Amino acid sequence: MEDLLNKESVQRVVKVLSNFDASLKVEVLNSSARTAKDAATSLNCEVGAIVKSLLLRTDDNFILCLVSGDKRCSLNKVKKILNKKDVSMSNAEQVKSQTGFSIGGVSPVAHLNQIKILIDSSLSRYENVYAAAGHPNSI
Repeated sequence: MEDLLNKESVQRVVKVLSNFDASLKVEVLNSSARTAKDAATSLNCEVGAIVKSLLLRTDDNFILCLVSGDKRCSLNKVKKILNKKDVSMSNAEQVKSQTGFSIGGVSPVAHLNQIKILIDSSLSRYENVYAAAGHPNSI
């Protein structure tokens, strides 16, 4: 599993995090963190402390929504916030081409393309939150 730290997608995240704050580290989990529930179980934390990174497609662009693991992303709310007519979930191919990550490993940082981000304010109830770091087994 430690070989995961050498994967290009994980290394992109490691680089961004270390440039921001050297104390931030990527951890490799023994089991999958593909879902918020799986990640919370592996980390022994509340599901709400897990950040779900959801790539949405709008009329003319993509947007990344960072949502607490115990919440759902309301496409109607996103439409209103962005004043967009159409908002939908991106497919696996779009996620990979826009972020450089596969579904289940989408990090909030180190995307291939510049993407606007919406952050769920309910994440602020936690002192520490955990997000995918380029692979479903890395946080």
